[in-house]
Amino acid sequence: MRILIVNGPNLNLLGRREPEIYGSTSFEDYFNELKNRFSGIHLEYFQSNHEGALLDKLHDAGSKADGIVINAGAYAHTSIALADALAAIRTPAVEVHISNVFERETWRHHSWLSAKCEGCIFGLGLEGYALAVEFLVRRFRAAGELGG
Repeated sequence: MRILIVNGPNLNLLGRREPEIYGSTSFEDYFNELKNRFSGIHLEYFQSNHEGALLDKLHDAGSKADGIVINAGAYAHTSIALADALAAIRTPAVEVHISNVFERETWRHHSWLSAKCEGCIFGLGLEGYALAVEFLVRRFRAAGELGG
């Protein structure tokens, strides 16, 4: 099973950016933990601050990945193009936000991506990524598409 984690703008600054909101662990360090935790799953990671690069990656993942975990950052609240890309591919996706967007500015309360994803995880910190991966693994096992 191949799961792609896609992070949007400013998430390359995790560990340094607003640690009171996002924590003090870099995503690269956390991703290494995830790979150890899910050693039987092929995990890939992509981050970009550019909407077009995120779109291209989603289009590509539509034919290569079995599942997508996406944290589009602020693009979740502004990008109809990313929502359209998720709708255009058949790959199941889970939306993740590290912070609880509903405790923040009101413009963060709506995500264009949520309706195009199988589920959404908000406010559970970096652990939200692990929960999303676990959901996708269980989904494929339940469908008989993954052994074990």
